[in-house]
Amino acid sequence: MASSTVRPGDQDRLAEQDVARRLLDSSAKLSYDPATEVDWETPLDTGHHGASPEWSTLYGTAYWKEMTEDQRKALTRQEAASVASTGIWFEMILQQLVLRDMYAKDPTDPRFQWALTEVADECRHSIMFARGAAKLGAPAYRPQRMVVELGRAFKTLAFGESAYAAILVAEEVLDVMQRDWMRDERVAPFVRTINNIHVVEESRHMKFARDETRTRLRGAGRLRRQINSLVIAITAYYIVTSMVHPDVYANAGLDGDRARAEAARNEHHKSLMRASCSGLMEFLASCRLLTRPALFFYKRAHLI
Repeated sequence: MASSTVRPGDQDRLAEQDVARRLLDSSAKLSYDPATEVDWETPLDTGHHGASPEWSTLYGTAYWKEMTEDQRKALTRQEAASVASTGIWFEMILQQLVLRDMYAKDPTDPRFQWALTEVADECRHSIMFARGAAKLGAPAYRPQRMVVELGRAFKTLAFGESAYAAILVAEEVLDVMQRDWMRDERVAPFVRTINNIHVVEESRHMKFARDETRTRLRGAGRLRRQINSLVIAITAYYIVTSMVHPDVYANAGLDGDRARAEAARNEHHKSLMRASCSGLMEFLASCRLLTRPALFFYKRAHLI
């Protein structure tokens, strides 16, 4: 009888707290310290790729067929470092979004405690990616200045479902490619360890982001969904198109102009990106966030 007197809003809050408790339990049982788990001491073996070659932006192009195996490995190492650098940029945005969302909220709430756990994870991941990029022999790849400034505005203004769905976009895209890299023996062992750590710990973050997106959209009207769907899609576009910096080709010893042109036309890579985002697009559709304006940006980024 007592349970029948619980109001729907209270039931929802209890369910959300239960999810957060399970995530906290999982984190306590299965988390890693990159400082000790990753082999930072062994010198880089240039006989390895930095990522699965099939994920290279040039894989399958005429230029790829002309490249030596050493050039291919050098390119995937630069591309992996660029992806890591973009990951750091967005994880710093993510940390600020979550902290701002939880500011002055109930610290006894498991959701508050999980949010701080996620921020701690992301801080470790950013350091891990930074050390990984340095070991790969890459410079500091950063998004274009305009994108950096847009990110600065987004981290300051985004809230609710636009914040958590954007977090999900970044995590889902990285998750699919890193699941391939961590199993690929052609990839440098320390990179595979980094990918494994990130995949395991980000799975909890994606669960939280999905739940928070659904929660924040509860009762949202058509106009709100239209606006936020566009914000999320534009954010996704700039995240994905910033993953591989244009300078990776010259830094790998290639003709930068030719490489950028062939990468832009690479249908194999576009197809791989679309396939990797199928689950994400299904989720956004279930939340009624795949509006016509949003689809324009997802298609332009080759995510659908």
